[in-house]
Amino acid sequence: MIEIFLASLLLGSIAGLSAGLFGIGGGVLVVPFLSWLFTAHQFESEQIMLMAVATALASALFTSAASVRTHFRLGNIIWPRALRLAPTLFAGAVCGATLAEYISAGVLRKVFIVYLLYTSLHMVLPKNTARMAGKLPAGFDYPIGLFVGSISAVLGIGGGSMNVPYLAHAGLPMKNAVATSSVCALPIAFSAAASYIFLGWQNAALPPDSFGYVYLPAFLGITVTGVFTAPIGAGLAHRLPARQLKRYFALILLLIALKMLG
Repeated sequence: MIEIFLASLLLGSIAGLSAGLFGIGGGVLVVPFLSWLFTAHQFESEQIMLMAVATALASALFTSAASVRTHFRLGNIIWPRALRLAPTLFAGAVCGATLAEYISAGVLRKVFIVYLLYTSLHMVLPKNTARMAGKLPAGFDYPIGLFVGSISAVLGIGGGSMNVPYLAHAGLPMKNAVATSSVCALPIAFSAAASYIFLGWQNAALPPDSFGYVYLPAFLGITVTGVFTAPIGAGLAHRLPARQLKRYFALILLLIALKMLG
């Protein structure tokens, strides 16, 4: 629908800016707002959260690729770590997408609300990664990859809110942790989006213009603007008061969680 496409253009621009500014995937905004859009257009209630999650992940594939290109030019990506994490992130995302189809819409909604609350607290609490730096062996990458991939596919996120702290605790400097995490979002987004397309392929309850569980008008709108605004957000992050902005953004996430509870 044209209304959803136009609304998604705005949503993509905001999600891209937030991803660049705060280092978290745009899915944290895309999923709740898409669920409201789909509800307003009277989509099948049991399909709404799955469609929102799948569409967010499909669009994240392109916005993450734009972010990876920037980090690659800066030389901040630790490729051996990213490549070691990639296979289990990929496999975990397949498992998570398959699991999500068996979770009721109400439960999936509550799981996402818990994630919003966690992310808002994570953004405002003081962090001290130096104490744990280097304490996690590389072998942790395999179970962590499965866990992060699975949770990310269920929630419709790129995994940055989990991968960045893990990589920092494993000894990577923060700029390298963020850059490497951006690469890790690619196997998650690709694997989960492909899984949601396959799982929803024969679902007759999905609306027209759906590609599996991915709703194409929303996907196109988010992607068109998100790939341009994410680099802008990253540039602004170096000039704006990051700590104060994170507090405001955490408050917005808290309000979204409360709205979803209602």
